Amino acid sequence: MDSKKQLLGHLAAIFTIVIWGITFINTKVLLVSFTPVEIMFFRLLLAVLALVIASPPRLIWGRLERSWFGREWRYMAAGLCGVTLYFLFQNLALSYTLAANVSVLISVAPLFTALVSRAVLNEKLKANFFLGFTAAIAGIILIAFNGSAVLKLNPLGDLFSILAALVWAFYSVLIKKISAQQSALLAVTRKVFSYGLLFMLPILALFEFRLGLERLSVPANLLNLLFLGIGASALCFVTWNTAVHLLGPVKTSVYIYMVPVVTLAAAALVLGEPITLAAGTGMALILTGMVLSERGKGISGST
Repeated sequence: MDSKKQLLGHLAAIFTIVIWGITFINTKVLLVSFTPVEIMFFRLLLAVLALVIASPPRLIWGRLERSWFGREWRYMAAGLCGVTLYFLFQNLALSYTLAANVSVLISVAPLFTALVSRAVLNEKLKANFFLGFTAAIAGIILIAFNGSAVLKLNPLGDLFSILAALVWAFYSVLIKKISAQQSALLAVTRKVFSYGLLFMLPILALFEFRLGLERLSVPANLLNLLFLGIGASALCFVTWNTAVHLLGPVKTSVYIYMVPVVTLAAAALVLGEPITLAAGTGMALILTGMVLSERGKGISGST
């Protein structure tokens, strides 16, 4: 692949992870006035509106072609996996188990992505990828538990965390398949988010949810939701999908290891939270794991 395209893919992944890594600050502010599911709904709604404005859908009148579902099912599946189920499982996991457990278990997404990619896209994996995965997970555990706590298992909550990582793996592979046939990634993201929002609507009845639009009159609420919806969702899913298209799902997914590092750095800079020795060691392990996983000897390249 052209080195410029490779560089663009890495830059797109880094940009996405930096934004995703600081969203905890926005979410922390919003949780004062909104439930997690309400945040998810407004975030997705704003993302869809932004994507529709940026890439208006073409209206086609007349009867649907017989081959419509044959072309459309991948978008529907990507919206279901990467938007509806991922956010749903993540919220359910946080309801039943420790946030530290969730951060560690969702970080197995690169491993699941590698295994699904091996089965579906025939990507070849070598030893360095698994060495990098081991180092990165060790670092994430050190950060999540600050080197002092033991992982406290909660079977249901931990299962939801693992399911979130698994559906994200399927989403990544689906995006790779879609982008191989459709180069307009803005339109791809818009369709995926539209289906994700559509599939989420029936689920709202299962949770504590109300529109409560008066809460948007508070500037902090509105600005943080706009950041999550337009920046962290609409824009970042476009840049993430671009990275998957250019680098492949496995190489891109490795950047997920960086989320705790960005979060720690943001907490230190914005909230003044100290970085402990355990956290610093964890950051070093994560960076080492990324280097091992990203090196050419670790992954043969995408198809």
